[in-house]
Amino acid sequence: MKLEIVTYPDIRLKRKSEKIEVFDEKLHRLLDAMYEKMINTNGIGLAAIQVAHPIRLLVINLPDENDVQKKEDLIEVINPVLSNLEGSTTYQEGCLSVPSFYEDIERSATLTLQYQDRTGQEHTLQADGLFAIALQHEMDHLEGKLFIDKLSYSRRKKFEKEYKKMLKEQKSKK
Repeated sequence: MKLEIVTYPDIRLKRKSEKIEVFDEKLHRLLDAMYEKMINTNGIGLAAIQVAHPIRLLVINLPDENDVQKKEDLIEVINPVLSNLEGSTTYQEGCLSVPSFYEDIERSATLTLQYQDRTGQEHTLQADGLFAIALQHEMDHLEGKLFIDKLSYSRRKKFEKEYKKMLKEQKSKK
């Protein structure tokens, strides 16, 4: 399965994702393809909407202390629900759908995640640090939001100007 990353300002990124009801081989192929796409594009998380599948599915694979992403550390999250969001932390985020742009974003420091795995089995876990940040970032995608939506008005205007200039420069190089 060949997947392409949908990039800003594509309107498909604003769509709210639908709940997954069927846990079949088609879903498993999508999960496997999303993992490969995420790794091959140097991402640590990817929501299905970012590859034009508006369903409530995301994958996260955080690097270990040696900056290596091991497949056994991959977490496949289906129909996620976040609760008990507490504390506050700021992290410089980037996004595969908004390439070459990074910004400090404030998020909750800890949370509880309820989700299903690829077989439909339900799980609950606690998250903090980069894992909590990545979950919130990817969950925003499922709601049709991007991290740039969290920017102040003035910073967002500056981003729009910088991003349009970057896209124009990329087109002129082709």
